Amino acid sequence: MINREWHLLSRPVGWPEPEDFALVETEVEQPGPGQVLVRNQYLSVDPYMRGRMSEAKSYVAPYELGEPMQGGAVGEVIASNAEGFAVGDHVLHFFGWREYAAVDAKHAVKVDPQAAPLSTYLGVLGMTGLTAYAGLLRVGAFKEGDAVFVSGAAGAVGSQVGQIAKLKGASRVIGSAGSDEKVKLLVEEYGFDAAFNYKNGPVWEQLKEAAPDGIDIYFDNVGGEHLEAAIGALNLRGRAVICGMISQYNATEPTPGPRNMVKILQNRLRVEGVLVGDHYDLQPQFVEEVGPWVGSGELKYRETVVEGIENNLEAFLGVLRGDNTGKMIVKL
Repeated sequence: MINREWHLLSRPVGWPEPEDFALVETEVEQPGPGQVLVRNQYLSVDPYMRGRMSEAKSYVAPYELGEPMQGGAVGEVIASNAEGFAVGDHVLHFFGWREYAAVDAKHAVKVDPQAAPLSTYLGVLGMTGLTAYAGLLRVGAFKEGDAVFVSGAAGAVGSQVGQIAKLKGASRVIGSAGSDEKVKLLVEEYGFDAAFNYKNGPVWEQLKEAAPDGIDIYFDNVGGEHLEAAIGALNLRGRAVICGMISQYNATEPTPGPRNMVKILQNRLRVEGVLVGDHYDLQPQFVEEVGPWVGSGELKYRETVVEGIENNLEAFLGVLRGDNTGKMIVKL
């Protein structure tokens, strides 16, 4: 059996180029003791993967050159040498960017395709969903009546942050996105109170109009101009949750920080990063609370689905461009 897998050949400088990657054919690896062989059915591509293509020290190890890249995946067990896993089981694991993966059973989590579509375990019920949940409720210390601003609000994480805030009793939820179509989606489908296209004018100006009484929480997926505008809009003892800074991922020079950081002192603001790996203890609570919202339709989600392993790289680049609405998924 032939396996196709994506390798990183060279570390991108600035925007990733196709020649930095290769789709390589290998033999399917047979599972060793305590392993399962998984035929992947859905793969995840996410903005954080850009950081793993660099050698710079970060919160996760860089991809190795000439080796298969990694990412979230869900698929079917087709061979098992692990107790508790049978052929036909479906599992979530972290060996994506390939068609087949031999996975240690301790790194595989069973999922139920009858309870929810398999792709949702990579998005709304998966890592991105838990990121939104933990970031807003634990790191952001959300409380009923807070006004919340979310950048990148039509993305997989941002769209859930805004909806969870509404379901939890936010006084006002504002989102920014990169197209008028996405702005319409935020208000008409996801229930945001206001939204704006950041390409239509200065962020601070549009945010002030959308949140005349200021904001209590800023959930940052973008950085740059958005972060500066949000710092200026945060009320006394406001909180900024830093989840991503996609505006800076392909920069080749150091990017300047916000020019109004004195506001952090004046308004006693708290700025804190969120990494989902710090919050896996919330997983049972997250599934228990969010699962029924998804099932009832109270919490809506979108997926942008790209077909074929050969298009995995283009799907990833699409995430960096903002082509996706909701979670970007590759279907094999």
